[in-house]
This record gives sequence, C-alpha cells and structure tokens, in this order.
Amino acid sequence: MIRPGEPADLPRLREIQRQALAEPWPELLAAAVDGPLSVPVVDVDSPVGYAVVVADGESVAYVPELAVDPARQREGHGTRLLAALRERLTAAGYDQLRVTVLADDDGARAFYADRGFDRLDRLDGHFERGDGLLLALALGTSEA
Repeated sequence: MIRPGEPADLPRLREIQRQALAEPWPELLAAAVDGPLSVPVVDVDSPVGYAVVVADGESVAYVPELAVDPARQREGHGTRLLAALRERLTAAGYDQLRVTVLADDDGARAFYADRGFDRLDRLDGHFERGDGLLLALALGTSEA
C-alpha cells in the first residue's frame, strides 16, 4: 500500500535512509515528514520504502530521495512508488519528474532507465562521492 508519510514513520524511514542511500540527507527527510513536502511511503506491515518529492508548483517535480529497505529491494516497491508519483503528479498537471543518481551507480541508472527516464545532464561534483546524472521522465507518456 502507498500512503502519505507521517511523523510517526520517521524513525523507520531514517533507518531505511541510512541503509539504502550512499549519501543520506537526514534533515531533508525530517523536514519532509514534518512539513509540506510529499513523502509517499510503501507500507507492508511497516514502511519498507519512501520517496521525498519537491515540486516547483508549475511543471517539474524532483525526487531528491527514493529509498527502499535493502532487505526488501527487488520486490517492486520502488516501481510502485514511482508509479504512484507518476499518477499523482500527472493528475496535478506536472509535465516532468526528475531524479539525480551517482554517475557510477549502474544499478540506479538501470532502474530509472528501465522505467522510462532519460539522461538530461551530467553534474560534475554533485555528490561527495562523485559526479551525478540528472534523469527525467516525461509524465503522461512513459510507464514508470
């Protein structure tokens, strides 16, 4: 089930964040859960994944974090999160969904490419660990 994140989820989401992300941003997650940013959560008895969504209010939405518990990866949870985001953002009139991945993270690049994302730009020094790639999905046209 995909549902909105809530403050009571924060300890579990932080645990997922630490386990799943190479460069977690705890302050972003806390601000998102407690504030106006959208945090859809995949819940299977307890949260197993989440996404933080920042929208420009017009046409582009950005996902600075999408994370799934490593023990629950490859079960379709990330795909379900992206599908829910795509549906909600398309209904709200957004044209594009963007994400940033480490340039050398073959798994993340393949995950997003398989779901219709295209490379927009290389971001030199974007991450502490190296360069990033900005990827985009045209909403309303590609299956997430």
